[in-house]
Amino acid sequence: MFRICARTAGFRALRGVTPTSRTFGTKAVPPSRLRNAVWATGMATVCGLGYLYVTDSSAGIHKYVLTPMLRLLDPEDAHNLTISLLKHGIAPADRGEDADLLEIELWGKRLTNPVGMAAGFDKNAEAIDALFQLGFGAVEVGSITPQAQDGNPKPRLFRIEDSRAVINRMGLNNDGAQACGDRIRSRFWRLLAAQSQKRGETVASLASSVNRSAYTDRLLGINLSKNKASAGDSYADYVEGLHALGAYADYVVVNVSCPNVKNISAGADVAVLESTIAAVVRARNRMPDYRPPIVLKIGPDNDRDQLRLIAQLAMDYRIDGIIATNTTPSRPRGLVDPNEVAKQAGGLSGAPLRETALATTREMYKLTRGRIPIIGCGGISSAEDALQFAKAGASMVQIYSSMTFDGPGKAREIKDGLVELLKGRKWTDVVGEDVRN
Repeated sequence: MFRICARTAGFRALRGVTPTSRTFGTKAVPPSRLRNAVWATGMATVCGLGYLYVTDSSAGIHKYVLTPMLRLLDPEDAHNLTISLLKHGIAPADRGEDADLLEIELWGKRLTNPVGMAAGFDKNAEAIDALFQLGFGAVEVGSITPQAQDGNPKPRLFRIEDSRAVINRMGLNNDGAQACGDRIRSRFWRLLAAQSQKRGETVASLASSVNRSAYTDRLLGINLSKNKASAGDSYADYVEGLHALGAYADYVVVNVSCPNVKNISAGADVAVLESTIAAVVRARNRMPDYRPPIVLKIGPDNDRDQLRLIAQLAMDYRIDGIIATNTTPSRPRGLVDPNEVAKQAGGLSGAPLRETALATTREMYKLTRGRIPIIGCGGISSAEDALQFAKAGASMVQIYSSMTFDGPGKAREIKDGLVELLKGRKWTDVVGEDVRN
């Protein structure tokens, strides 16, 4: 063999052919081509890992780089940009698995976790699926009014950075029930059509059994309110909103406590509150097929006597849930506000609202004797906060303002923290624990 190779090499040399590194017929790869292949493989790997990192909602780049960059913008511009990115699918996702001990059941429907997105973030139902992909057990859209309205003049959204708080006087700006309803309906039927092909079931059979979120373990809430031009003692807008949107909601929220419009008096006037609750429940009970749970959203500034009346009305009319609470027009003591942003009119949300919302949650759980699910909302920015609300009686919690400061990984951060704090216990085991003991 060696002789044959030597002879072949000698023959090539006589013909002027330069020997190569070919061995047993294998063609050599030019060094430049090999380098290119290695470089391309390396770049593809880096890009792939980079994509996986950036599209993970828990990645530090969102909390420590991108979210602070967004806060350099005007607050409303930053919010609108966020919604635009979400609705076009330019958003990260929660890649974690929800622990079994976080599972809850509300109104006969299973959720894999008790952390929800509060109303006010996705006012026009444009980014529902992107929000679900961030890991929320429930997403609440709105508030939605029967007719589209522009809301209050700008500027109308402000941050108090040092207090991790937000002030808004948006004035219930939204696209109206028709436009929002079209989005919600088309989304629902589009997702059902895709699921029917995968499962081999008809769309009609799926529609009768699936959640209105179109997920088996998530809920979609629709928050309803009144147009600014409507009379203060009128409940017609709530009923109209229910007729337009109720069939596509896993639960419907009656917002009687927005501090940024003058004609929502049901939260402060017991007679108006009772007529509103009665009318909405009556309209829901007359719906021909699907009848969504009715949830009441109350403010944080009610005294004990007012809360007692609200609780009694909720039980008398068999309200299905209470959200405690909305934003507050008051300014709690201890605000760190060197730029005096708190002088702006509007509803305050974020960390300074936590204690008031927590006290309201606890009181409503006591007054309703745990018979009505309470959804805690206001100043929740950590797993410790969420657990406090659960022990005070909250079956579920909602967040919003904390995402302004900490980014899209907040839901996963709270869920992971809860798993550690619960120490093997279930979320449902601790609901109302502080009140019962």
